[in-house]
Amino acid sequence: MTTAESSRTYYAPHGGHPPQTDLLTDRAVVTQAYTVIPRGVLRDIVTTVLPEWTQTRAWVLNRPVSGGAVTFSQTILEVAPGGGSDAPEPQAEVEGFLFLMEGQVKVTIDGDVHELSPGGFAFVPAGTSWSLRAEGDSAARFHWLRKRYQPWSGPAPKPVVGHEQDIEASPMPGTEGRWRTTRTLDPQDHSFDMHVNIVTFEPGAVIPFAETHEMEHGLYVLEGKAVYRLNEDWVEVQEGDYMSLRAFCPQACYAGGPGPFRYLLYKDVNRQVQL
Repeated sequence: MTTAESSRTYYAPHGGHPPQTDLLTDRAVVTQAYTVIPRGVLRDIVTTVLPEWTQTRAWVLNRPVSGGAVTFSQTILEVAPGGGSDAPEPQAEVEGFLFLMEGQVKVTIDGDVHELSPGGFAFVPAGTSWSLRAEGDSAARFHWLRKRYQPWSGPAPKPVVGHEQDIEASPMPGTEGRWRTTRTLDPQDHSFDMHVNIVTFEPGAVIPFAETHEMEHGLYVLEGKAVYRLNEDWVEVQEGDYMSLRAFCPQACYAGGPGPFRYLLYKDVNRQVQL
């Protein structure tokens, strides 16, 4: 792990409200193939309150809607010190994944207590008892991905807790490590029906073809900027922006620099198509 990798920061929204002098035009767009929510949209006025949580507000980035990505929800939660939930998940059939961007939290999963700092993550299998409490002097801000678990013929997945900086990133072939992926869940373990990865591009690195595949994606930019190809469009994105991609949406990107371009990536995996 390099010095830069050991001192990673993760962009998180803080809300607020723009002045009346700002232009109302922005980069937000919703199409039948993809949605882009730029970071400037995540203001106080678009937060929601989840009844299972205390001292918490949330920005919902993705939910199943007609014409959009339907396998998952993705929400950024901002939890004040001492806030949290003793019963956060209202649906027993739903699994979850947490990724912390700012602050400190204590997550208890089936009685086991884990302390998460920025870059820390936790996978919580469906039907698992868990709770979360924000600690320290500042608010905790983290992603919460939720998916209805699809059982298979083998065993259910186990909880996973870790930190992205403790995982060696896997370089894409032929890229000299300029495009690499940090996999938080074991890609060889077929009990998982979702993966959450951190993808890193060095300046000038590219996805050199338009990926077109069955997997839906949620992409949140943690760091840097790029030009992303979504369906027929080239879209500029920067840290704090979010993209939701429906199945088969063509996608590629060109990292713009001057620093690395990194994003948190959700995708559904390892299951037969249900007819």
